[in-house]
Amino acid sequence: MTAPRVLVTVGTDHHRFDRLIGWVDRWAEAHPAATVVVQHGTATAPTAGRAVVMLGYDELVHEMACADIVVAQGGPATIMDARSVGKRPIVVPRVARLDEVVDDHQVAFARWMADKGLVWLVESETELVEQIDAALAEPDRVTIPPDGGAGADTI
Repeated sequence: MTAPRVLVTVGTDHHRFDRLIGWVDRWAEAHPAATVVVQHGTATAPTAGRAVVMLGYDELVHEMACADIVVAQGGPATIMDARSVGKRPIVVPRVARLDEVVDDHQVAFARWMADKGLVWLVESETELVEQIDAALAEPDRVTIPPDGGAGADTI
């Protein structure tokens, strides 16, 4: 069996998202067999896995398509891109009170998407570990037919 490939992306927002990077870093350290690619933006670079400040759009979508698991911030475009290549992402929304974003639009959007069964919503480190481990045990949880991002439903 090949090592599972996990892609983590914080999107392009200039706000730091150290909370997600820390959670993923601790998971990756506990799972050294996994191949983890982390697009961390302005956050502190992770110590585990391959750290990339920013991926170009085409490279990001390619990495999503190649990943077994996509962990993403709660931005609508990121979620739609993951779904467009057949991935049901594990989504960690940025939170305004932690200065990760200007308002809580990601929380509202991610909860709405989760209610529709389009993403796996994570709001704590424990939930992230549970969702990644569940996806490793049952890959069909995070694999969907490519749907073009479910844009029509979202709009």
